[in-house]
Amino acid sequence: MFILQFAMFDWFAKNLSHRIFISPGIAPRVVLAPNARGDAHAAKRTTPDQSKQALTQPMQPKPTPPPGSVAVIVPAAGSGRRFGSETNKLFAKIDGVALWVMSVRRLRDQPCVGRIVLPIADADRDYFLVQHAELAESLGVEFVAGGDQRSDSVRQGLKRIEGDESVRWIAVHDAARPLVSPEDLQTLFSVVISSKAAILAAPLSGTIRRDLGSHTQTVNREDLYEALTPQVFDAGLLRHAYSHHNGRPATDDAELVERTGHAISIVRGSADNLKITYPEDLLVAEAILARQQAQSNHAR
Repeated sequence: MFILQFAMFDWFAKNLSHRIFISPGIAPRVVLAPNARGDAHAAKRTTPDQSKQALTQPMQPKPTPPPGSVAVIVPAAGSGRRFGSETNKLFAKIDGVALWVMSVRRLRDQPCVGRIVLPIADADRDYFLVQHAELAESLGVEFVAGGDQRSDSVRQGLKRIEGDESVRWIAVHDAARPLVSPEDLQTLFSVVISSKAAILAAPLSGTIRRDLGSHTQTVNREDLYEALTPQVFDAGLLRHAYSHHNGRPATDDAELVERTGHAISIVRGSADNLKITYPEDLLVAEAILARQQAQSNHAR
C-alpha cells in the first residue's frame, strides 16, 4: 500500500503539472517576486571560500514571534462546489483525519500561535459545535459566524480577536491546505517579524499562456509565484487594510495589504502545501502525508 501511494504521487506529479491559461480579466493569484520585494529564498552565488566559511560558522537561530503572539484565522465557511460533495469538503479525511483538523493541528504545533479562529457557515454549526465540540475544545479553536465571501469571514475573525493586545501578528490560512510543513511555518513566522507582511508562495512551474481572444501567448514565468497560505501580517497592518477595504474584489489578504502601499515578502513554500479542491486531490495528499511521515520517522 505504501509503495502504491508513492507510485500514485509520482504519477500525479508528472501528469498534473498544469498548463495555466490566463483569460482577459481572469487570472490566477500570482505575484511578481524580484528580490526587492523580499524573496526570502533568493539564490545567492558564493565562492568556495565563502561556502567553507559558512560551514564552519555556528548556525544562528531564527528569530521567532513570542509564544502566543500570533492569531490565525482559518476561513471554513466556503461551499467547496468544485469538490462535488453535499457536505463541506473540509469534513473529508486524509489518513482518517478531517482536513480542517489536520490544518489546525499543524498550526497549533507552532509555539508562537495563540488563538485559532474558524469562521463557519450556519449549515455546519451542528457538525462543529455539537458533533465535534470536544475535539475543537482540545485544539483550542474558537468559532465565529462566517460570511458569504472569504473576506467577510476574515473580517468576522478580526472582530473576534479585536482588543486582544497579546496578538501582534495575524495569519490567514486555508483550511483546505492541511499539509503545510513545520519548516515553512517557522520560516514564515521568522520573516514577518521584520517585514510585517509575508506569505508562502511557490514558483510557477507549468507553461503559462495568456488568452488574447484570437490567439494565445506564452507568459514569462521567471518572476511569477503562486500565492499560498498562510499569509501573515502585523496585526495593525491587516486591520488597517480591512478598514479601507471598499468592497472591490481581492483574491487574497495580501492583495488588500498591498493596496495600502505595503510590500509583501515572499517565503518560498514547499509543493507539499497543496490546496484540496477536487476529490482526486485527496489521493495526492495521502501520498504526500505518507512521505512526510516516513521522513519524520527516519529523522528520529
